[in-house]
Formats: sequence, structure tokens, C-alpha cells
Amino acid sequence: MTRVQLRYQLLKPVDEALMKSINNAHAIYGIEQIKLQPSLEEILVEYDASRLSIDKVENSLKRAGIPATRILPTPPAPPAPPAAPPA
Repeated sequence: MTRVQLRYQLLKPVDEALMKSINNAHAIYGIEQIKLQPSLEEILVEYDASRLSIDKVENSLKRAGIPATRILPTPPAPPAPPAAPPA
């Protein structure tokens, strides 16, 4: 099993219907866990990458009634150039 975590921005405020959809999504094959973040604006989805691709995860969330868009990781900052030697 290859566990992968993806972050998603929720596209609508959390309400009772969305909470129910998130709870029901735990039953989706290959999705191990969905955590609502404390901000109530994001979810963290942990899934088995040997069973699901990112596209399948996103389609499964959509079918489950969870409107969300993936948050892409911020690339690391480029290394600072070396300091010039003193003259």
C-alpha cells in the first residue's frame, strides 16, 4: 500500500449536507481518510495510490458531493547565490 495525502480547498462553506458527504466519502474504495482542517476551508485526503490515481480521487470527491479543488504544493525557493569573495 502506498499512502498519499492531498490537500483540497472546499469551494463552499461547510454545512450539514457537506459534513454528511465527507463522512460518506470514507466508504469510497481506496480512500483511507478525509480530515476536515480546523479552518473549515480545507480537507486532507489520504488515499492508497496503488488503488487510485489523483484523477480518480478527484472524480470520487465530486461524485460524493464534495466541491473541492486541489491545493498544489508550493515549490521550494531556489537556493541563494553564493556570496562573492571579499576583494
